[in-house]
Amino acid sequence: MKLWIAILLILFLALQVKLWVGEGGLGDVRQLERSVESQKQINQRHQERNQGLAGEVQDLKHGTEAIEERARSELGMIRKGETFYQIIEQQEADEQSGQ
Repeated sequence: MKLWIAILLILFLALQVKLWVGEGGLGDVRQLERSVESQKQINQRHQERNQGLAGEVQDLKHGTEAIEERARSELGMIRKGETFYQIIEQQEADEQSGQ
């Protein structure tokens, strides 16, 4: 009877070691949980960015205002008959002239 108890105790300890430190054990599970959580955060940021881009695409497809705004801000375009004024702050002017 003592032999059976010893064998069962050894098996129990071997299984405990495998559970805590073995491959696929609790350490690996915790690492995978952290990895999944990190990936969920990355996916959430990408999803928010994609939603913003989808809205911008819809604006560009269905409205000329978005196209005009982009042409003005990114390309510096102006309409016929408009006068373009560029205001340079004093600090920026000094930096550009090298003072």
